[in-house]
Amino acid sequence: MSDLSDVAPSVLAKVPSGINGLDEITGGGLPAGRPTLVCGGPGSGKTLVGLSFLVNGARRFGEPGVLISFEESTRDLACDVASLGFDVPGLIAAGKLFVDYIHIDRNEIEETGEYDLEGLFVRLECAVRQVGAKRVVLDTIESLFGGFSNEGVLRAELRRLLRWLKQRDLTTVITGERGSETLTRQGLEEYVTDAVILLDHRVRDELSTRRLRIVKYRGSFHGTNEYPFLIDEQGLSVLPVTSLRLDHPAPMERVSTGVPPLDAMLGGLGFYKGSTVLLSGTAGTGKTSLAATFADAACRRGEKCIYFLLEESPKQMMRNMRSIGIDLRQWSESGLLHMLAERPSRFGLEAHLAAMYRAIDELSPETVVVDSISDLLSLGGQAEVQAMLTRLIDYLKTRAVTVLFSSLSPGGSEFQESHAGVSSLMDAWILVKLELAGGERHREISVLKARGIAHSSRVYDFKMTERGFQFTAAKG
Repeated sequence: MSDLSDVAPSVLAKVPSGINGLDEITGGGLPAGRPTLVCGGPGSGKTLVGLSFLVNGARRFGEPGVLISFEESTRDLACDVASLGFDVPGLIAAGKLFVDYIHIDRNEIEETGEYDLEGLFVRLECAVRQVGAKRVVLDTIESLFGGFSNEGVLRAELRRLLRWLKQRDLTTVITGERGSETLTRQGLEEYVTDAVILLDHRVRDELSTRRLRIVKYRGSFHGTNEYPFLIDEQGLSVLPVTSLRLDHPAPMERVSTGVPPLDAMLGGLGFYKGSTVLLSGTAGTGKTSLAATFADAACRRGEKCIYFLLEESPKQMMRNMRSIGIDLRQWSESGLLHMLAERPSRFGLEAHLAAMYRAIDELSPETVVVDSISDLLSLGGQAEVQAMLTRLIDYLKTRAVTVLFSSLSPGGSEFQESHAGVSSLMDAWILVKLELAGGERHREISVLKARGIAHSSRVYDFKMTERGFQFTAAKG
């Protein structure tokens, strides 16, 4: 009988990967001293996950690492990740990283006879001792299997390899190509490793998206959903839902909309700080003008504001706002206002979300405007856009940032249905629309909801003038 006297209830030890978002959904990182399989198709990011794990370990966590590559030379690997700021040659020179390229030719194996992994163990042992490694990456495992014709021997050698790594307390990432009906080509690695991470790169409607899923993680709770992830000039980052417990702060401070009559409709004080506000309306109703006034008011309070533009350039927008007496240029020049413009079609939803995260991280705004979220519908369905906004809203709420989203509504009576998924995420909802009366079109504004705030149920006419907004009670 096995001796289990030294086994006591405890939390599974984990090693941080240093990859943004991955440590969050795994509850702290990869299982310490155990092997993790990272699998996926060509170009899904497997090698980058492994290299990120090693580079972050060496640079941030004081854990040297060893990379055994069966596909690319050390020079090619170093060149591939140099644009991400990974200085592989520098880490090698500093003794924090060891890279060994092992070329395996099946024809050569057949000429020499019986094949096993003994030679790999010897090279691994030397590499681990040379740098005092705590982390190991084997990229990719399929290359080792070319010499095995007997599946039983293959399984036994694979188990021997993983047991060898565990005995030396090495936290290991093994990468593998995805099979047609199994997670890997051999269909073995997913059963003998302690954790399995599946990467997927798909293209839909000419837009590529990447997804990550934790298939298994022995001895630990983990996120089980598919999570979008991004590979860009700053490396790989996973975009999980920021908060699932709805434990955001609830400030009591109120902030002005910048339009005194609209503040009056909201109990005279405007929105709660940290609120999420939806401003919807048909084309030409003044949504951007109201959003710009909101940003202007934030800057006047001395708050830093980020304005995400998805429809027009900052210069065009600032020029147009001068017609209603709003000078945004002064705030841009002072550094209080940061206007970031991108066409929605340039990136997928994940890339837009990641760019917003980074801008918010770097600039630490107190107010954010997104104009307009309806443009994002060209990148995905309502459910996908709602999922993106949920992530963004949770992230902003944890930082008590007040955010206003503008959205284009269709005409007719379907506007409430069209915003059903989005509006449920919002603390307040302002509706603006055009009505025809006496042969003229006039603008109307109303507050459809404002959580926790006594608000007017009346509909008001409003005009945009050189002196700002003028409200009058609507007739009828």
